[in-house]
Amino acid sequence: MTTNIKAYRAAILHSIADPAVVGVEKSYEYFEDGVLVIENGQVAQVGHAADLLPTLKSVEIKHYANALITPGFIDTHIHYPQTGMIASYGEQLLDWLNTYTFPTEQQFADKAHAADVAGIFLKELLRNGTTTALVFGTVHKQSVDAFFEAAEALNLRMIAGKVLMDRNAPDYLTDTPESGYADSKELIERWHGKGRLHYAVTPRFAPTSTPEQLTLAGKLLGEYPDLYMHTHLSENLKEIEWVKALFPERKGYLDVYDHYQLIGARSVFAHGVHLCDDECKRLAETGSAVAFCPTSNLFLGSGLFDLNKLEQHGVRVGLGTDVGAGTSFSQLQSLNEAYKVMQLQGKKLDPFKSLYLATLGSAHALYLDDKIGNFESGKDADFVVLDYNATPLMSYRMQQAKTLDEKLFALTMLGDDRAIKETFAAGQSVHRRD
Repeated sequence: MTTNIKAYRAAILHSIADPAVVGVEKSYEYFEDGVLVIENGQVAQVGHAADLLPTLKSVEIKHYANALITPGFIDTHIHYPQTGMIASYGEQLLDWLNTYTFPTEQQFADKAHAADVAGIFLKELLRNGTTTALVFGTVHKQSVDAFFEAAEALNLRMIAGKVLMDRNAPDYLTDTPESGYADSKELIERWHGKGRLHYAVTPRFAPTSTPEQLTLAGKLLGEYPDLYMHTHLSENLKEIEWVKALFPERKGYLDVYDHYQLIGARSVFAHGVHLCDDECKRLAETGSAVAFCPTSNLFLGSGLFDLNKLEQHGVRVGLGTDVGAGTSFSQLQSLNEAYKVMQLQGKKLDPFKSLYLATLGSAHALYLDDKIGNFESGKDADFVVLDYNATPLMSYRMQQAKTLDEKLFALTMLGDDRAIKETFAAGQSVHRRD
């Protein structure tokens, strides 16, 4: 096999551990003048340019000035069919679904439409430096085929699934327990583990699935032990009351999923804004994860996510945009809003914790930290080049910055898609600005 070696020179920063566990100083590696060496689509080495350049005499090295290389961003909760309804006005969660979401998702019965949106969606992710995402399709299996076909063509590491929804939704968007199970199984057999793709069993949320459908969702997870499970949990207070009315025999919202064997490793619950201590404890002991979606939680008025509480219980937490209720594909913008969510609770979000949440922390939440999330040797070469001079204001602000954490914080406050100079997936450039 021919060895394909490439190298990239810039300032390089990556997380190596959770700052909440090891402290900020031990949570990252930084090379002010660094080199990232890629071999056959995987990380071979990372280190100081002075150490590595003498070993790379015959290797072409791409040098980025005034730039920072970090691992690619990871989005642990997003809806690709809602790309066209981002920034829709004036509703909270349940009205939002009926007013905007369901009519928009109806169009995905047409595979050509789904393919068009999948292309736009992936282009937006890559333009914003996101190289892996956990993605909702619609109830239509062709929506997932279209998405995976587009992701496979770019050799992206993506996770997605067909929505399961057999009640409390328009007739044009419902399946049945049996058809949802059969369609999901067909998609699993076709896509799960193909290249860098993974499948997620995807009940929309407890109110839109009958006990029969939730039972079959749990059966799928039992039949394919390395699948993901992706749904919503405790986002909105009216939603929680609705779940209590629909499942009065259960102790609470999480207990519904627990009863139907839908919690555990690779189960990711979006939002978790209103969790009690017992629910946090159960999430932690089962290895389940929660996706923190700050732009969505603020936009829909859902509430303030208590990151510290989940950390204290040892719950895995990833970062999500939740487009289209989320207002940006940019994880830099997600971190901007996450900082404000913490401020409103009298707490801080350290910039190195932000880096962790967007990269290694989200990889850990998805049980993919052996493959992505930082620059350890052998991991997939998914990375992003951030431009310190992306805008006149950012350029001026960086001139005032005295320390790395000040630069990193300014990036998360001022950065968006314009800050992404180039995005790489498995060592290949998949987006280049301008």
